[in-house]
Amino acid sequence: MKFLSRLQKHLHIRPKTVIYVEMLILSILCLCFFLTGTDRGLAVMSQAAGLAHGAGTLWEQVVGNATGSNAETEEGSQEKAAKKDYIKWVDFTVTCEAMNQAFRYDVDTCQSPIHLNWVNLLAYLGTRYGGDFSKYKPEHMTAIAEKLKNGETTMEELTKDLKYYSYYREAYGAVLDGMVGQFQAEIPASEAPAAYLPSGVAGGTENDPSTVWVTKYGLKAFSPIAKGFPYSDFDDFGAARSYGFKRQHLGHDMMGQVGTPVIAVESGYVEAMGWNQYGGWRLGIRSFDKKRYYYYAHLRKNYPYQSNLQVGSFVQAGDVIGYLGRTGYSSTENTNNIDEPHLHFGLELIFDESQKDSNNEIWVSCYELVKFLHLNQCETVKVEGTKEWTRVYGTKDPAVPEDSASQHLPPE
Repeated sequence: MKFLSRLQKHLHIRPKTVIYVEMLILSILCLCFFLTGTDRGLAVMSQAAGLAHGAGTLWEQVVGNATGSNAETEEGSQEKAAKKDYIKWVDFTVTCEAMNQAFRYDVDTCQSPIHLNWVNLLAYLGTRYGGDFSKYKPEHMTAIAEKLKNGETTMEELTKDLKYYSYYREAYGAVLDGMVGQFQAEIPASEAPAAYLPSGVAGGTENDPSTVWVTKYGLKAFSPIAKGFPYSDFDDFGAARSYGFKRQHLGHDMMGQVGTPVIAVESGYVEAMGWNQYGGWRLGIRSFDKKRYYYYAHLRKNYPYQSNLQVGSFVQAGDVIGYLGRTGYSSTENTNNIDEPHLHFGLELIFDESQKDSNNEIWVSCYELVKFLHLNQCETVKVEGTKEWTRVYGTKDPAVPEDSASQHLPPE
C-alpha cells in the first residue's frame, strides 16, 4: 500500500483512515479471487482495476501539482486532446417518414445538375430540431429542398453559421451513409431495358438469359427479415432487461417464426460469430468503412448460420446470413431459453476503435430505421435438400473491396 503511505504523508491523512481504506481494498481483492471466472467476478475485477488506475492517476496529480513534475507541454496537451476528438454519443431519433422523404429527394435528383444528398437534408433538419425529430414536418424539408434544387442557396451557405451541423452530419452519416448509392442489381429479363439485353428487345425474348445485371442508384441496404416472412415489432429500445444483470435493451426485437431467413442489411465482413450467453447464437457484421457494427442474435438452434460463413467472410447486402430462432439466456451452448422466437437486431456506431467492446459503446435505436428498410426486402428461395434459403436475385455493392474474389479477409 505504498500509494496510501505516500498520500498520507503529503495530505496528512489520519492513520486510522489509512487502515480502513487498506482493509476495504483487501476485502475487494479477496472477493475478486473467489468470483474469478464468473461474469459477476469479472465485472468486479474490472471495477477494481478501474479504481486502481484511478488511484494511480490521483497520486500523479497530487504529487505533480505539489512538485510541478507533472506539467505537460502545451503541444503535448493539444496532441492528446486531438486524439480523443471523436463523437462519444448519438441519439438517433430520425423518423421513417423523414428518411423516406429525404431518400426520395436524393434518388429523384441523382442525375440532376444539383444532387440533393439525403443525409445532408436530415442533418440540416436535425441541427434545426436539436436532434428531436418529433418536431419534424414534411413541409420543413420541402421548403429547404426546393430552394436547393432551384439554386437559390447551397447546403454550405445554409450551414455555415450552424455550430452543430458538422456533428449531426457525422452522426447521421455514421448510421446512413452506407445505405444509398450506386450498385449493380440482378433483375428478371422481363423487367430489363432493351440496352441490357442481347436481343435489344425490351422485356426480352426466349433467346435472352433469364436474368441480367443492371446499374442502379437507390437503396442498397435491406430489411433484416426476408421478403414474405411475417414479423411483428414495436419500439423496445432502452426497455429493461434483467437476465444476468439489470440493463437496458440496446437493440430492436423482431418477433417471427423459427427458421425465417435473416438478411445482411449492409455489405461488410463477419467480425464475430458464435455463442454468447445473452444473445445465444449471434453474428456481428462490420461495414467496410468500419463505422457500423450490425448485431444479429438469438439465431436458430442447431443450424444458426448460412453454411458458407466464417469469421472474416465478406457478405453482400441482401445475402442470407442466418436463421431466426430463440437461443440464448444460458451459459450452456445451443440452448433455447428465449420464450418467443425473434431476431435481436442491433446497430453500434464506431467513431474510434477504442469504443468497440468497451463501456463507451454507442448503440442506436433501429425501430424507425427498420420501418424505412422495409422498402427493400430480399426475395429468397429454399435450397432443396438442405435447411438453407438463398436469395433469388444478387447485387454487387461497390463498397465490397475489388480484391474480394476469395470473399474472405486475409489473416492479420
